[in-house]
Amino acid sequence: MPASRYDVAVVGAGIVGLAVAREVLARRPDAKVIVIDKAAAVAQHQTGHNSGVIHAGVYYAPGSLKATLCVRGARLMYEFCEQHDIPVERCGKLIVAVRQHELPRLADLEARALNNGVPGLRRVGAGEIGEIEPECRGLAALHSPATGIVDFAAVARAYAGDARAAGARVVTGCGVQSVRPGARVLRLEHARGATEAGHALFCAGAWSDRLAVAAGADPDPRIVPFRGAYLRLRDASADLVRALIYPVPDPALPFLGVHLTRHIDGNVLIGPTALPVLARDAYRLTRVRRDDALQTLGWPGTWRMLARWWRPGVAELRHAASRAAFARAAARYVPELRASDVIPAFAGVRAQALGRDGRLLDDFAFSATERALHVRNAPSPAATSSLAIGRYVADRAEEAFGLGR
Repeated sequence: MPASRYDVAVVGAGIVGLAVAREVLARRPDAKVIVIDKAAAVAQHQTGHNSGVIHAGVYYAPGSLKATLCVRGARLMYEFCEQHDIPVERCGKLIVAVRQHELPRLADLEARALNNGVPGLRRVGAGEIGEIEPECRGLAALHSPATGIVDFAAVARAYAGDARAAGARVVTGCGVQSVRPGARVLRLEHARGATEAGHALFCAGAWSDRLAVAAGADPDPRIVPFRGAYLRLRDASADLVRALIYPVPDPALPFLGVHLTRHIDGNVLIGPTALPVLARDAYRLTRVRRDDALQTLGWPGTWRMLARWWRPGVAELRHAASRAAFARAAARYVPELRASDVIPAFAGVRAQALGRDGRLLDDFAFSATERALHVRNAPSPAATSSLAIGRYVADRAEEAFGLGR
């Protein structure tokens, strides 16, 4: 049972919330801090359902928060894993152009990466693609040797251990139901009663918009959940991929397309899809939650997004419905891959912020309300960037209400 009064409440025990709590206590060791999460354990949603890639910062607009915090966060992530003996590997990644019209996009990505300070990035030709990934084919590629792999759930558990060791209380199975700002405290009513805190930092992923609105924030943007399903190469076919093979993404969308990624446990994943769904925890495609469905379908941005992006939406439906179509998308890069080589793996749900105007937010987003800060959009590369996001949120908290001094 959580105590009734804290200096700081962090809502959300995913990798970002735990990084924030850890950073707050590093700056204010005397602070009384609680982390509250609705799930039964830490790292149960986006943190524990992903491909485990430590991104190097290739894709993001120069000067954006994603660009800045990803490059900084990747460096901090490698350091943290080495200090805490968490298995991590700088395996490298190829971003492969297989059609002529993708070559200008590849050049744009290269310019972005160089502007962002991505270490070691270089362009390679068709012959060198085969030297790096023997079964991969393409016209040209970018090779990012600084891209790596890790189990982000293991990292989050280590963050939680650090936070607890510094004095934080981490309480799970305790979903926040309402937020009531007061003159001197913020009252969080939850499944186990109520907790008061001088300030709150909301890192609630798929539920971030609801809690922000409950605290008095603008409802724009809204979280619209996208289900990402993964396939896995059978053990006998796992040697088709050495490390990470990615397509050249559509620069207008905040998704990277179907890619092939070797996980830190040795499994090779294919995916994810990006299919809008009607539950914020739709790990099963058939799961629908009434409130989630009404909020998604009642948001004007949803219909504007669907009208604009119906063609990619049809492709995602095809991938979701047909394992063979999913495998064919990956076989563009690894021609030897067949549908018989793959089996279902798992699914994750991406908490993607969507504006009223139908624009998918392609950067991290934050907002403030009375006595609180809110992480409003933190999809990939948030896990890579988590330690840097923790510092960024702590900086903003110091500016907004003196937290840390």
